[in-house]
Amino acid sequence: MKRLFILISLVNLLLFAFPIHLFAKPSISANNAVLIEQSTGRVLYEKQANQAQLIASITKIMTAIIAIESGKMDETVTASHRAAYTEGSSLYLKEGEKMKLRDLVYGLMLRSGNDSAVAIAEHVGGSVEGFAHLMNEKARWIGMSNSHFDNPHGLDSDKHYSTAYDMALLTKYAMENAEFREVTGSTSYKSETRTYAWGNKNKLLTRYYKYSTGGKTGYTKAAGRTLVSTAEKDGMELIVVTLNASDDWKDHMRLFEWGFDNFNLTKIQEIGKESYQIKNTENTVEGYLRNEIIVPLTNEEKKELDTTTYVDQNSFENSEVIGRKVYSLEGNEIAETKIYTDKKEEKKNNEEKGFLQEIVNIFNRIVGVS
Repeated sequence: MKRLFILISLVNLLLFAFPIHLFAKPSISANNAVLIEQSTGRVLYEKQANQAQLIASITKIMTAIIAIESGKMDETVTASHRAAYTEGSSLYLKEGEKMKLRDLVYGLMLRSGNDSAVAIAEHVGGSVEGFAHLMNEKARWIGMSNSHFDNPHGLDSDKHYSTAYDMALLTKYAMENAEFREVTGSTSYKSETRTYAWGNKNKLLTRYYKYSTGGKTGYTKAAGRTLVSTAEKDGMELIVVTLNASDDWKDHMRLFEWGFDNFNLTKIQEIGKESYQIKNTENTVEGYLRNEIIVPLTNEEKKELDTTTYVDQNSFENSEVIGRKVYSLEGNEIAETKIYTDKKEEKKNNEEKGFLQEIVNIFNRIVGVS
């Protein structure tokens, strides 16, 4: 017992003398998951994030953003036989019923109406098949390299799949649209043609998590529970995607809290002039950085951030861009920015000086000063 007491005392002494910075990743139920930061897309956590899976109704994020971007939100849609009789979760549209596209998008996102998805697809894409083509074109444009869409609602199909990472990319893109943000962040919505309001099925938004800003639920027996959610705290926005998760609400809250506790948005580059030394020479050149860079970093990462500058001596006369500055952690690039010549700034300053001088000259002529 005496030896055990001494051992415990030594361990406690070491812990206090050399504190351990805990950065343990949370344990989650999901088979596939990813956590990214909205403004940069930096992956903060992943678990089999690039493995293609069935995705169920989180598909409707793609359907919603295409509908919103179509410019047809105020048009009236007539529900077809195919739409009215689509299986699964429903707005209970009647064949021939008329409803604004805007209302259908809210019904799609808040109540996960499969009938709404088909009505949207037929109106915007001409047909379900035509709309699926639009979905795949949009996916390629966004960079969703491991995804294929076969329908607008997410009912199971061998040709309908995505990954946690691809769905995070899609959500990042969609959240850059103000109207999509309004839809996904609504706790309820009342259609012009309904006597009751639709409540949002996303319990993170309506009940469980005060920092939640939106998202989309999904479920089929084959896909399991799928969930996309967004949250904002202290100016930082995060996106979580989980696929086939038995305890997805808690998974998302754990990942959000872990992300908010461990990462802070950090400015790593200011706008302005910098001097760079030309490789293998003693010569230096002035460059101009036009964009500030802000990335999510842990306190430890702030100390470990590496910066590498590449300046192309041959581009000085022929190009406005003379190089690039790369920021990396443990050899992995997390951000980069172009280095410009200062010619544009000089030209701007000269134009401003010239304009002011012209005003002075006009004034001098008026008062008779030569």
